[in-house]
Amino acid sequence: MFSEISSRYDLANTVLSLGIHHSWRTKLVCLSQARLGQKVLDCASGTADLAFEFEKNVGSQGQVMATDFCEEMLNYGKKKAQTRHSRVEFQVQDVMHLSFADSSYDITSIAFGIRNVADPIQSLQEMARVTRPGGFVMVLEFGQPTIPVWGSMYRFYSDTILPRLGGILTGKREAYDYLRKSSAQFPCGENFLQLAKKTNQFDQVEAYPLMGGVASIYRLRRRMSS
Repeated sequence: MFSEISSRYDLANTVLSLGIHHSWRTKLVCLSQARLGQKVLDCASGTADLAFEFEKNVGSQGQVMATDFCEEMLNYGKKKAQTRHSRVEFQVQDVMHLSFADSSYDITSIAFGIRNVADPIQSLQEMARVTRPGGFVMVLEFGQPTIPVWGSMYRFYSDTILPRLGGILTGKREAYDYLRKSSAQFPCGENFLQLAKKTNQFDQVEAYPLMGGVASIYRLRRRMSS
């Protein structure tokens, strides 16, 4: 499904979110406290927008690795990297079975991907494993707004407009029907924090709601000691 929409994925995201998703990624990088010289692993990176955002903070002295199990999405990200003269590296990887050594990265991230994996807890455990103690695992994911009027407006948009418009933009409406269903079913807010706690890998878990709960950024700090 993702391979079939890779060439139009960025356009669809920008139109469907009115470009707001870019500011969400910027905020995630800010909350991660990424700084010059650090190493960052971005999982389920897709076309690598979050990886490029991290690169701005870690600079030429740092390293950003973009990974995804969908090679077609990563290939599109590589094309973007060439036009940007970016130093972001790319590897095909499954977030549930990462090949990197323990504590390899200062920050590990995943944006709009954790709801797509077969086992979110195993994925979070793997992300924690490759993150150094005291480093952050950063997650950006859709949620379900609970504010009465705003929640009703968003559900109408998500159920009615988003699948149709996404289908027009990409030719694959089923991909955006899946987006709607997976976002509605995935645990968000406090429920996601409880999910993260079940890994026993984090000593601090925090949620930062965006746009009244349309999405949230989760900052999970890897335990200093096991």
